[in-house]
Amino acid sequence: MCGRTSCHLPLDVLTRACAYRDRRGRPRLPEWREPDKYCPSYNKSPQSHSPVLLSRLHFEKDADSSERIIAPMRWGLVPFWFKENDPSKLQFNMINCRSDTMMEKKSFKVPLGKGRRCVVLADGFYEWQRYRRTHQSQPFFIYFPQVKTEKSGSMGAAYSSEDWEQVWDNWRLLTMAGIFDCWEPPEGGDLLYSYTIITVDSCQGLNDIHPRMPAILDGDEAVSKWLDFGEVSTEEALKLIHPTENITFHPVSSVVSNSRNNTPECLAPLHLVMKKEIKAKGNSQKMLQWLASKSPKKEEPKTPEKEESEVPQWSSQFLPKASFPSKRGRAAKSSFSPKRGGAGALERWLKQEEEEQPVAKRPHSQH
Repeated sequence: MCGRTSCHLPLDVLTRACAYRDRRGRPRLPEWREPDKYCPSYNKSPQSHSPVLLSRLHFEKDADSSERIIAPMRWGLVPFWFKENDPSKLQFNMINCRSDTMMEKKSFKVPLGKGRRCVVLADGFYEWQRYRRTHQSQPFFIYFPQVKTEKSGSMGAAYSSEDWEQVWDNWRLLTMAGIFDCWEPPEGGDLLYSYTIITVDSCQGLNDIHPRMPAILDGDEAVSKWLDFGEVSTEEALKLIHPTENITFHPVSSVVSNSRNNTPECLAPLHLVMKKEIKAKGNSQKMLQWLASKSPKKEEPKTPEKEESEVPQWSSQFLPKASFPSKRGRAAKSSFSPKRGGAGALERWLKQEEEEQPVAKRPHSQH
């Protein structure tokens, strides 16, 4: 299943990351609906609002169904038939829906029949690998492999077609297939838009971590077909729902296990967090000083200059190959190595963010 995600990009940056071409091939940026409900977070849990892509045709009868809207929606589908006035009283967990049974359940089959397909946006998602003997678990951050490109610099709203490929060249967002619905409180009030993430059997690469994974739409063609319910039937769209091997991951700190924690450390490779914690603990300073006095003195590393951008320029070069701590004892049942190398820039960025960590919008304690 998928029960925790990260989506930390500021609103304007997230918009550029979702650049696309409409049916006529024209470069477009999706328009926002209720942008005030979007709250960037490194640790999003169920019942929080996350950004999703959907067709403009859902809101405008005469719109081109290939045009896209971004709307923050509640994670955890509240079905149209729910009769209570408080959605938190829903007794069913609808944050995920299984691909193999969703057409058998009214809560998912009906909105699918209405074309209510959406794409859930995230930096990536978290999953916990559980060890049977120790009853412990190791969290992992899972995301698309990243490809480093040249910086395009700042670009305004107007840009030429030859600049189109450079509109966004940073972190590639994970695009997960979802179903949304619109619920109206029985006693009246604002409509509530909510979604569920479709899950499939895990790909071979993730199977040792968890048996299920989100249905990931890999590439803009797949995203377009899933969203364009005006041209692509439900039957055709469901052919896009299957596991993908185009995924990578690395272990992260257990700090992510508490959804109140909303810091960059949630998704940082584990060895960076461990190194940072050792330096930060006051009670370990005497030991470190003693060790330094018993060994040849080393020149202290210079403090890196703070980068101008508040957004980390992440790419494949920032992920270590096999430098995270090894598991001990019975936890050593299986070991994983991230599929990318070198983490210097991410480490520098984490240090500069220490004093400006975001605060979670609302506390949750799931997982």
